[in-house]
Amino acid sequence: MTAEMIELSVVVPLYNEVESLPELHAALRQSLLPYADRYELIFVDDGSADGSFDRLREIWEEDKSVRVVRLRRNYGKAAALGAGFRESRGAIIVTLDADLQDDPREIPRFLQKLEEGYDLVSGWKARRHDPWSRRFLSGLFNRVTSLLTGVRLHDFNCGFKVYRRAIIDEIKLHGELHRFIPVLARWRGFRIGEIQVRHHPRKYGQSKYGAERIPRGFFDLLTVLMLTRYTARPLHLFGLLGAFIGSIGFGIVAYLSISWLFGQWIGPRPALILGTLMLIAGLQLVSFGLLAEMIVYGSNPEGGPPIDSVLK
Repeated sequence: MTAEMIELSVVVPLYNEVESLPELHAALRQSLLPYADRYELIFVDDGSADGSFDRLREIWEEDKSVRVVRLRRNYGKAAALGAGFRESRGAIIVTLDADLQDDPREIPRFLQKLEEGYDLVSGWKARRHDPWSRRFLSGLFNRVTSLLTGVRLHDFNCGFKVYRRAIIDEIKLHGELHRFIPVLARWRGFRIGEIQVRHHPRKYGQSKYGAERIPRGFFDLLTVLMLTRYTARPLHLFGLLGAFIGSIGFGIVAYLSISWLFGQWIGPRPALILGTLMLIAGLQLVSFGLLAEMIVYGSNPEGGPPIDSVLK
């Protein structure tokens, strides 16, 4: 991060998008004409193997508002975005995909929405030009995520977003959590908005995402729920789960104990082993939650939420 700040940074992560880069660069320059020398374009090459970096070098030589970041191999979109965020200097950061399905002409509308008092504005591809299978899975993912996190967005997967600098400075990306940035930002107290955007059919190449996104998205959602709901109170999660499992185990053991008092032989019954295991597992989960509470308190003894501003 350099000391010289500018008004706007546009971060474009890409992987094997050599055909679309010249057209995307021209469209971005056209849409950002009102900002003259107050913007920068940051292309992050996430280990492309199709000559994308060579094409980006040509663009960089012609346009000094362009900066190019090259990763050693394909790390994934979250890592590429994180690298672009670290290199950006803008007070406002725009992100969009490099496949020309996002329309750069929408950027002024994002910035206008941001000025209404939001800290993050997310795009919503209301009419998607994708196969029905992708639309169905994306819709299901969006509904489940919205229900479990309480963040009312229509399209968490949309990479077309605008952020204020404070969000980028506070939120650390890892794994595949880029699609959950609005959830993490809302948890930190930032204001989230949404606008509908145009979505174009893919012009070159093919999608880089397959069915492996489904299990990854599920586990990432669990990670986000843990980070946002139970980071400061892990006992509420592990204690509740342990109490539930332990109660079932206790009920089984109590029933067998009463049966034994009335002369029934319980030694060979599998229920005895099941009840004992569930009782022990419940106690272990509660103990684990207590230890986690001690670790959380020790790592943040002062406590308290993040402070936005103080008037003295």
